[in-house]
Amino acid sequence: MGAIDLKQLLESQTLERCPFPIPVGWFFIDYADTLKPGEMRNVFVFDQEWVLFRTESGKPGMADPYCPHLGAHMGHGGKVCGEHLRCPFHHWEYDTAGWCRHIPYAKLMPPQTKKGPILRTLPMVEKYGMLWAWYHPQCEPPSFELPYIPEMEDPTGYAGTRRGTWTAHTCIQEIAENGVDTAHLKFLHGAPAIPPVEATYEGPIMKLDIGRGYIVGTAYGPGLNVMRFTQQGVTATMISYSVPITREKTQMNMSFRHVDYPEGSKELAISKKLIDHMIGAAEGEESAGFESVDFIVWNHKKYRPNPLLCDGDGPVLQFRKWFKQFYPGFEPAAQG
Repeated sequence: MGAIDLKQLLESQTLERCPFPIPVGWFFIDYADTLKPGEMRNVFVFDQEWVLFRTESGKPGMADPYCPHLGAHMGHGGKVCGEHLRCPFHHWEYDTAGWCRHIPYAKLMPPQTKKGPILRTLPMVEKYGMLWAWYHPQCEPPSFELPYIPEMEDPTGYAGTRRGTWTAHTCIQEIAENGVDTAHLKFLHGAPAIPPVEATYEGPIMKLDIGRGYIVGTAYGPGLNVMRFTQQGVTATMISYSVPITREKTQMNMSFRHVDYPEGSKELAISKKLIDHMIGAAEGEESAGFESVDFIVWNHKKYRPNPLLCDGDGPVLQFRKWFKQFYPGFEPAAQG
């Protein structure tokens, strides 16, 4: 019998399922057409509740729900008034940047209201027909922009309305790590072989090439992935935009697009089969989609900060090093 490594054998007793905070980045909040001018509603993301609203002119806003005055929840009885969110309690009004713009009974506004925002709001953009919010734990402004995605933004040339939403009971990092862990494609999904993977990193951007050009993808921080699948000269695109609901719950969202080929064409058939393959629903294929197998793993696994890896594993440690930048000021607890 070999020597006993107690630290290794007992480590799982001290592991956490999701030892990370909410990461920095741009995240999908909802589809733009679900929020009309003058509307507001409560949403729960980033481990807390927020008031999502749209001003009368159409500008989206997202605010901490509790009024800085006396703590009333503005999502219960509050109202959008012109370009402001109005608290129901004393009608203090705030703009989308968190500045207090009006107190109906104040002869003198509190000095702090003239120095800067007093209500936490998140920077928002409307892009790809979606509402996006920038999250940073220290309220710092966006450090990168969302990219141009022709499949989602060009008025002609692309088609496809298919999209889906799934909830995984794990942190967003664990889901993103799948991109570099290509060995699991064979053993968990039943793919015929382990495809080679190349990953390159530059700032908040990660580029992936899986299967030497079969899947070419770019991640823009934790919240947006654009993956293009190519077969027989035909490319179909999966846009993945996951959002952390809590530290241990992630909402996965995907949209699928392809070139607007003529009905009945071979290229259209290949495009549709590629999209079916992305979610594991392609006819005549043996492999299982993420919905049927990945969730079983994600919903029950623990995170090993010091994994035992072998020569056939993908660049897991390089990926984790890149992802650390999205946890500013966070130092994980030492494992015993």
